[in-house]
Amino acid sequence: MDISIVVSLFNEKESLAELVERVSKVISAKGLTYEIIMVNDGSDDGSWEEIERLSKLYLDADGKSVIHGICFRRNYGKSAALFCGFEQAQGEVVITMDADLQDDPDEIPELYRMVKEDGYDLVSGWKKKRYDNTFTKNIPSKLYNATARKVTGVRLHDMNCGLKAYKNEVVKNIEVYGEMHRFIPFLAKEAGFGKIGEKVVRHHKRKYGKSKFGLSRFVNGYLDLMSLWFLQKFGKKPMHLFGVLGTLMFLIGIVITLWIIAKKLIIQSQMGAQIAAQGFTTLKMRAVTDQPLFYLALFAALIGVMLFLTGFIAELVSRNSINRNSYNIRERF
Repeated sequence: MDISIVVSLFNEKESLAELVERVSKVISAKGLTYEIIMVNDGSDDGSWEEIERLSKLYLDADGKSVIHGICFRRNYGKSAALFCGFEQAQGEVVITMDADLQDDPDEIPELYRMVKEDGYDLVSGWKKKRYDNTFTKNIPSKLYNATARKVTGVRLHDMNCGLKAYKNEVVKNIEVYGEMHRFIPFLAKEAGFGKIGEKVVRHHKRKYGKSKFGLSRFVNGYLDLMSLWFLQKFGKKPMHLFGVLGTLMFLIGIVITLWIIAKKLIIQSQMGAQIAAQGFTTLKMRAVTDQPLFYLALFAALIGVMLFLTGFIAELVSRNSINRNSYNIRERF
């Protein structure tokens, strides 16, 4: 099979018939074999019934439906939908797109060509000209993508674009979970698929319904980006992070303590000489434990110990993980 189209959807019944018609027309015109995997992410508007209806209308030369459906019992999110779709995909090239008709099916042949002929592992769409609200989507999206490029090192203008094309082996070697569908190019890069391209794609206004994503996705996106960066950098060596931070905090505590003691001894020596010269016999000094810096030093030392213990525990978890020696091997002989 040439192409697998994976579509995740949530309450998009009105657009499904038009989407399938356009996708089928574009791919059939190129003489390619295909399948459309539609993952219903807990819709309650009759989307699943529409998928079942369409599956009976679009058949291949052998009389088998080209539309396959997966229906979740509840809404799990786009990452879960893509994970299940990727598991089932059989095409040499896997293309993901949204069900809201904002992604243009006419882009499919060129995306397919870039993977098959140009040898890209992954090609991501770039919605250079968008028809979304400027303040709620465009500006936050630009800021988010700029940060993602800096953190991940993947130089894409629109990492979160739903229209992407992959070699089949890419989707079989990455695990999309949580909200990590936003960072699939980075997951692919970390799995060893470094030839990642980009294509400017047409973007259309939403024709039916309303967007299922709000501003919260950008906040969650940044948090997920930090989590992903941490897991990739320190997932198998957490002590390298917690150990350094713990040592730094502990040293800060020790330095502050030594400073307090040294300062007290110096002042005590100076004042003792002055008092002796004046004929006094007693000397009263402020106790070390009465100084705010002492508690700051104690706090820093305790934090350092806690970070060390966190690192040790994380190492124990990492060493006992069933995936501790899981590596992506390209070939062997």
